Amino acid sequence: MSSRTDIEVHPGRPYPMGALCTQGGVNFALFSRHSESAHLCLFDPSGTEELATVTLPGRTGNVWHGFVPGLKAGQLYGYRVRGPYQPRRGHRFNRAKLLIDPYTRVLHGDFRWRGEVFGYNHQSDEEWSLDPRDSAPWTPKSVVSPRDLPALTHPKPRTPWNQTVIYELHVKGFTRLHPQVPENYRGTFLGLAQPPVLEYLKELGITAVELLPCHAFISEGHLVQQGLSNYWGYNPIAFFAPHLGYALSDPVSEFRQMVDALHGAGLEVILDVVFNHTAEGDERGPTLSFRGIDNSSYYLLDPADLRRTVNFSGCGNSLDVSNPDVLRLVTDALRFWAEDMGVDGFRFDLAASLGRRGVAFDPHGAFFTAIHQDPILSQVKLIAEPWDVGPEGYRLGQFPSPWSEWNDRYRETVRGFWRGDPAKVPEFAERIAGSSDFFRSPGRQPSATVNYAACHDGFTLRDLVSFENKHNEANLEANRDGSHHNVSWNCGVEGDTDNQAILEVRRRQRRNLLATVLLSQGVPMLMAGDEFGRTQQGNNNGYCQDNALSWIDWKMREEEADLVQFVRFLGHIRRQNPVFRRTGFLEGVVHPVSSLKDVTWLSQEGSEMTESDWRDPRRQCLGVLLDRTGVDVRHRDPSDRHPGGSFLLLFNASAADVEFTLPAPISADRWEVAVDTRQETVSVPTDGYRTGHVYSLAPHSLVLLGEPR
Repeated sequence: MSSRTDIEVHPGRPYPMGALCTQGGVNFALFSRHSESAHLCLFDPSGTEELATVTLPGRTGNVWHGFVPGLKAGQLYGYRVRGPYQPRRGHRFNRAKLLIDPYTRVLHGDFRWRGEVFGYNHQSDEEWSLDPRDSAPWTPKSVVSPRDLPALTHPKPRTPWNQTVIYELHVKGFTRLHPQVPENYRGTFLGLAQPPVLEYLKELGITAVELLPCHAFISEGHLVQQGLSNYWGYNPIAFFAPHLGYALSDPVSEFRQMVDALHGAGLEVILDVVFNHTAEGDERGPTLSFRGIDNSSYYLLDPADLRRTVNFSGCGNSLDVSNPDVLRLVTDALRFWAEDMGVDGFRFDLAASLGRRGVAFDPHGAFFTAIHQDPILSQVKLIAEPWDVGPEGYRLGQFPSPWSEWNDRYRETVRGFWRGDPAKVPEFAERIAGSSDFFRSPGRQPSATVNYAACHDGFTLRDLVSFENKHNEANLEANRDGSHHNVSWNCGVEGDTDNQAILEVRRRQRRNLLATVLLSQGVPMLMAGDEFGRTQQGNNNGYCQDNALSWIDWKMREEEADLVQFVRFLGHIRRQNPVFRRTGFLEGVVHPVSSLKDVTWLSQEGSEMTESDWRDPRRQCLGVLLDRTGVDVRHRDPSDRHPGGSFLLLFNASAADVEFTLPAPISADRWEVAVDTRQETVSVPTDGYRTGHVYSLAPHSLVLLGEPR
């Protein structure tokens, strides 16, 4: 660890945080409240030789800072921070450990699990004894990078919420096997920027891609020991740095090229971000950055035993976002991704953790206030995963406007209804109408609910109708990991089968689920590959499967071309008809023009549902009449130049045919069938049905009828 110490250094300034590259050198600024000194370590271009160590001479408040003349962009560095090593008081300073700059935008080198990366000697008989070994050879180096980046070519699409259709995908998995992507670009940011990929996404009808974590992350030690890796990326080590594994050479530039290409195709980019925890894990985890810079400032510690971290995340630690300096780190990172990298929105993993003040959740706390007063962050799309694993961590519907939320109650209810569970009709109606029971509060709209039937966490859509039990043996945890509560139905046989009757029901169930999501009030979200039958062979927790089990198999697109066309067609119907994407909640009140309610719930007799109908636990059939005249100027986006049509939706989750008496059309003389999920293909409407016609609903089917245009 010997290196030069005679490098010229000036006090510099405490802002901005991180490494600021100027014409004459580089300014470094590092927050650390409880430390005694901070030392900048400079490395050679390979990252293997520590060339010099510089003590930062300036301290303003809790920020150490210094300016080193002559340094340029590309310089590799890290920090060593001196202070008390007193685990019982929450302090874990250890100058032997090289630390990643929390503000670095680029990392160099791979992290390797070694005993040296731990701040304590975990092989010592003396608990928490300090480990004096140098961790630099095994720790990625921070890289000085230019702050001034060229403007992106294409403007942000700024798609209104009520016109948004989200497509959740994994950067690597989406193109790793794509035959039309150049081989060296597969599985990278640039892979998503390729014309065949952009063309497919546009034709599918989605408006935004939601990318699983793209910031730098590492694999947990137990996975590495078993020959596995963290595939999803929910294990961050640097919040500003794009993941090196998704880049060819320049992760910042390549990420921006990807965003620019997606914007050029009219697609927004929503980034899944993880600010609830870091890869340093619990109190027995490694010292890579935050723990060594100022453990008791960055992390929530157990007040009864300051040696231990609070674990609201289920991943070992919880960032203390109520600390103003930690909050600044988070908001600075978000602003970087939104301004410099061009991102249009964020999905916050385990977002309830960010709203905690101590243990209690506060929807008006410091984090939300900081976001809402920020002129940049208040204008991007904000999506919460509205829970964590801490006390009272389930917070669906409790985030403030203008946040949207992943609605797992929608997922569970829609799955249960189509599985044929009893007594599901009332809640199913609530969910497809926008979940106003959760989201009707001042300033909120149906777009507050992000509706989905499947996402990265759990069964794929195909597996949802093919498996009743999880099959996670490949994760090497004896199938103990992953949720046991899947609300799935295998349609008669577990897993693969040649039984054509079962396969037909499975295909129909997939069409039912996709149609329900795309025709519900709120923001629909699809998972990449579900539109052509992606399978993980029953594994509902593929977080550690960086292989063909998780990667998109593009051969399936041709085999399931009818389902892809089905999704495109439903997306077209949604786009053309504001009745499916209102900006206000359905009221069930009579409109003065049509003399009809904006929504009417119908029994199979064609009459409005009664209280006894709603209470009947055996009921598995429901009709929904949506009146387009009820979508007045308050509830239609100004960009909608045509009011669209009125529609009748019929749902039959039972195993028997249901005869449904059709009500009168609203502004025409007949109904036309737009979608019937008993059919394998989308067809042009040919038959018209007048008032009183009895339409035969097939078992496990959905029918959409519209008025002739």
